[in-house]
Amino acid sequence: MTQSKTDPRVQRTRKLIMDSFIELSGKKEFKDITIKDITTEANINRATFYYHFEDIYDLLEKALSEVLLVQLNYDFYQHEELNEEVLVSIFKAITSFQKSLSNRCHRAYEDSITRIIREQLEIIFYKMLLKQNRNDEDEALKVTAVLLSWGIYGASVEWRRDSKEKSPEDFIKLVIPYIQKGIGE
Repeated sequence: MTQSKTDPRVQRTRKLIMDSFIELSGKKEFKDITIKDITTEANINRATFYYHFEDIYDLLEKALSEVLLVQLNYDFYQHEELNEEVLVSIFKAITSFQKSLSNRCHRAYEDSITRIIREQLEIIFYKMLLKQNRNDEDEALKVTAVLLSWGIYGASVEWRRDSKEKSPEDFIKLVIPYIQKGIGE
């Protein structure tokens, strides 16, 4: 009998694998973590691991996406409008997420992390823009969501690199008037 991936037992096992991976990533660099390490930590067999994930890179992507969505409080944003409070909250979540990863993930995986952050932000921004602008052209909203996702991500990288003396909130509040009202005003 094949079990659905929404079965509570399947979800618990998947969470156990992700939690074990996250625990191991606090002790070892990603490049040094093996499937055997994960299965031993989770007390499962290899077949169970491969039922849930294609390989360790799939696990990395899914675990990072899930952790990011929790930090972003994804459900909250589905019901909110794009405003200053939301932009600040998203920026703070992204900078916190990046900070938590800085000690855990090797620089070689920064492209994967960038893609995960950008894709999740793009989805959030697109849904919020669509809700606020039902009559606007879909393609324009998608491009705007891409622009916002790259902009927020780029600003978080810049904050991490140069502006740690300012809080993430103070840093992003400098540009919010330009985002909301436009550059020409």
